[in-house]
Amino acid sequence: MSGKSIGVWMSDKKSQKLNWKELIKACNSHGYNLVKLDLERAFEDQGKIDVFLHKLTDLIAAADQGDSKAAKTISRVEQYLSNHTNITVIDPLDNVRILLNRYSYYSILQDESSFKSLGIFTPAFAEFTTSNIERNIEIMRERGVRFPIICKPTIAHGSKSAHEMVLIFNERELSVAKPPCVVQSFVNHNAVLHKVFFVGNRYHICERPSLKNFYASDDLDPIFYTTGEVCKADSQSTLSILDPYDETDIKMTLNEEKIKAIIRVIRKKIGLILAGFDVVIDNVTGNHAVIDINVFPSYDNFPNFFEHLLDCIEDTIQKSNSDCCLEDNEWIEDCGGNHRHNGLINIGGSHNYEVMGMNIM
Repeated sequence: MSGKSIGVWMSDKKSQKLNWKELIKACNSHGYNLVKLDLERAFEDQGKIDVFLHKLTDLIAAADQGDSKAAKTISRVEQYLSNHTNITVIDPLDNVRILLNRYSYYSILQDESSFKSLGIFTPAFAEFTTSNIERNIEIMRERGVRFPIICKPTIAHGSKSAHEMVLIFNERELSVAKPPCVVQSFVNHNAVLHKVFFVGNRYHICERPSLKNFYASDDLDPIFYTTGEVCKADSQSTLSILDPYDETDIKMTLNEEKIKAIIRVIRKKIGLILAGFDVVIDNVTGNHAVIDINVFPSYDNFPNFFEHLLDCIEDTIQKSNSDCCLEDNEWIEDCGGNHRHNGLINIGGSHNYEVMGMNIM
């Protein structure tokens, strides 16, 4: 054993879902000890660590919203990392912060100039910071947001409410939107959602049920739901059953080149190694819409996840310790002239999009 260590922190809930025996085995096979960190104790007292692997999203979100205990904890973590700049952090806290705010990361996606020519987009969106209906209608018009809309809390982590959504069909019901929130034009996608999970340059795609097609209406009441109720692999929600007039034998085909383009942008513009995102295919244009991004999602069904994770950690360390050429965050050549991983790899195999599952945490 080389004496290198990976310090890990995540919530009790995520810890319980993780196969620690497999993670320890993978760490050992790559020459690392695994240290489960305690945020209540000084990191210096818990041994030297070379890699900090974490899911601090909920704590960062709580700290940013004024929780004093969470703020002190995050401050201690940030001070420790500032004092130990040689530690490889998966993923950097400032990069993670970007995905805590839906308006922020939607804006990054919307501003990506390469997407339009590739047939990739994020649906029109706007942020409500007031309960003034007239003002919110005006904001929607300015931003090109059209009914029906999905209303989502602006803060994407930190509480159960972050995953509570409302589908609104008309101006009359806009009062149910509770600011601060993001409203986004709903894209009809024939009740099929594609979940993409990536670890560095390795990715896996799963198909999931999703909301059926909906249309603007003055008669329909808002529909309240959580993403877990509708989009898990085993979901049986009536919201996913297509109406007879929407049923079709024509299946929209996921384009993997578009998926790769999205991964490259998330890695380059947001700087994440561990992330997942949701894509739906517009049933009229066939364009691919990115509707959500998640930090360090649950990788339950990602083949050999821990091995890929350790490979990715070692790639990241090598990158930070060398002057190797990097193009779009993909290794082209290492310092010895060897090609490491030129391009993105679908570790699930092409077109293996069966409905099976991971619960996004």
